Amino acid sequence: MSHTRRISRFALVGVLIAALYIVLYLAFLHVGMPRGAANVAAFGLAIAAQYGGQAAFTFQKDLADPAQMLRFGVMVGCGLVTSCLITGLVAPTLALDDWFAAAAVAVILPVQNFVLMTLWVFSHPST
Repeated sequence: MSHTRRISRFALVGVLIAALYIVLYLAFLHVGMPRGAANVAAFGLAIAAQYGGQAAFTFQKDLADPAQMLRFGVMVGCGLVTSCLITGLVAPTLALDDWFAAAAVAVILPVQNFVLMTLWVFSHPST
């Protein structure tokens, strides 16, 4: 698969997952879930869907690969660390507005995730 096609598929899955998260979060709020619980539930389901979409559609890998799932989980944790560093350390240190910090996270995380998925998460043969 060409690099351009893989990036296009990665972006499509990313947009669909972002939309799924929004729909789920708002639906959970609508049925009376507290915000924190709605966020965790929507985030967890979106991450599971992201794994499936990126593994099967973007990288054409087997979904039932425990080592791959673990690498994906570590990648998600790296994303959390990156977003915390940007919003909690870099932005305040540089006196950046919250909207700028959030936008930086929205731009940096997909790039970080694509690199990690390409070079590590989905680079190994399925077990």
